[in-house]
Amino acid sequence: MIIKPRVKDYLCLTAHPEGCKKNVADQIAYVKAQGEISGEAKKVLVIGCSTGYGLASRIVTAFGCHADTLGIMFERPSNGKKTASPGWYNTAAFEQFANEEEIYAKTINGDAFSKEIKDLTIETIKKDFGKVDLVIYSLAAPRRTTPDGETYRSVLKTTGEEFTNKNLNLKDNSIGMKSIPAATEEEVKATVKVMGGEDWKLWMQALKDADVLSEDASTVAYSYIGSELTYPIYYEGTIGAAKKHLHQTADEITKEVGVKALISVNKGLVTQASAAIPIVPLYMSVLYKVMKENNVHEGCIEQIERLFKEKKLLADTVTDEHGWIRMDDLELRDDIQNEVKKRWEEIDTDNVKELADVDGYWEDFYRMFGFNEEGIDYEAETDPVVEISSIKE
Repeated sequence: MIIKPRVKDYLCLTAHPEGCKKNVADQIAYVKAQGEISGEAKKVLVIGCSTGYGLASRIVTAFGCHADTLGIMFERPSNGKKTASPGWYNTAAFEQFANEEEIYAKTINGDAFSKEIKDLTIETIKKDFGKVDLVIYSLAAPRRTTPDGETYRSVLKTTGEEFTNKNLNLKDNSIGMKSIPAATEEEVKATVKVMGGEDWKLWMQALKDADVLSEDASTVAYSYIGSELTYPIYYEGTIGAAKKHLHQTADEITKEVGVKALISVNKGLVTQASAAIPIVPLYMSVLYKVMKENNVHEGCIEQIERLFKEKKLLADTVTDEHGWIRMDDLELRDDIQNEVKKRWEEIDTDNVKELADVDGYWEDFYRMFGFNEEGIDYEAETDPVVEISSIKE
């Protein structure tokens, strides 16, 4: 079939296998160009491995640290009539490139929140690894069923009172106002259940109890705080409540499970999760423009490579007073934020292209789904069915 992007709201309903493969190849090439990363992580488990920061983490550990990686994802293969999800194509490409260099790469496809997938993961680690040195937790999901059978759904809302601010209308790139309602107490609790640290801790406890963690094993989860401009919808909203719980859980894992747990506070980027949050795409577009003008813009792969190399995730990790790794240090630089806030006040539909990097936002958006990649013939007939040889479900 000829595969074209079909966009509805903030989602693209199609993905291009060759475009996704090119995106993965480019990230691998970047990591290789930066040189080797020192450290003892040679067996790595990546929970949420197929897109964004999770995919970048798998690429950095495999091709920068020369680690064997086991990935957990929840992705949809193609049925021949519809394309697979982008994460499926990303993982197929990653495994192909890893296998070509004789780097171990296997993937488990299923609900990472479930006991069944945890058990299958432990079984696979015992058989193939023995033990793992590093566990990367990078899940973004709209719902979670807990061990007691209850299903919770996350919401993207404020807490306290309704919040109204400027918003980028993704249909026509116009600027309007958007109001986001306040969440109920139950909605806040549900969002924490889905996106907080409870499942991370369950994973680490299960791995510890099964004796599949090496003596010096560590774990890292990804978080975001962002600018004061987005505090009401993000840091002080329902997602922020979940992230604060995640931060608390790092301390609990370190003290109660006995495994060093770290939080990496990352930079704002266009991801499938962030594209869904009102007001945030406009902030990202302005931020991109300002950071690119200052030559400090980074995508997922640049962030994660710097996390391992400059912030020394694997040894003598560089942290702030809270014990967090601040990968958002460039985003939150005073000169960057002051300029973003200045443009935020001035921005409207007439000057949005001048003050914000709307084209860069859309470029990143489409690339997530394998589109707008150089060197790919998007008019060519393409088989949407791509197999992953190692897949376990």
